[in-house]
Amino acid sequence: MEKTTRRNFVKTAAAAAATLPLAAAGTVESKPKGMKGIFVHQVYFWLKNPGNTADRDKLVEGLKTLTKIKHIKSWHIGIPAGTSRDVIDGSYSISWLNTLKDRAAQDAYQVDPIHVAFVENYKHLWNKVVVYDAVDAPQ
Repeated sequence: MEKTTRRNFVKTAAAAAATLPLAAAGTVESKPKGMKGIFVHQVYFWLKNPGNTADRDKLVEGLKTLTKIKHIKSWHIGIPAGTSRDVIDGSYSISWLNTLKDRAAQDAYQVDPIHVAFVENYKHLWNKVVVYDAVDAPQ
């Protein structure tokens, strides 16, 4: 039996560690998972003062309060990505995306006291809001 030295141990450990990313890559599915059976609620806000970072930050602060609503499964707060193609509308200031279990959860989200307070407390910041709600397309 070969005597284990510190040098041999380090070499063996380094070789094993180098193969981990390859092994992990082999376990990742090649197809992305879809988001089936959920309700998607997308909201785009145009600030009254679009260049005002304090107003932008205040709206983001308000949107973060919505994340406490129990019906929300996942969420994202964003700003325009700066991409430029004919089909892209990057004129909005802030986007709010959330997913919910179903239409009933979305209806409950709309009347949740946290959502009602958000609208009341932050509506002075925007001059336009556009909402896109989506469910699964027929198969």
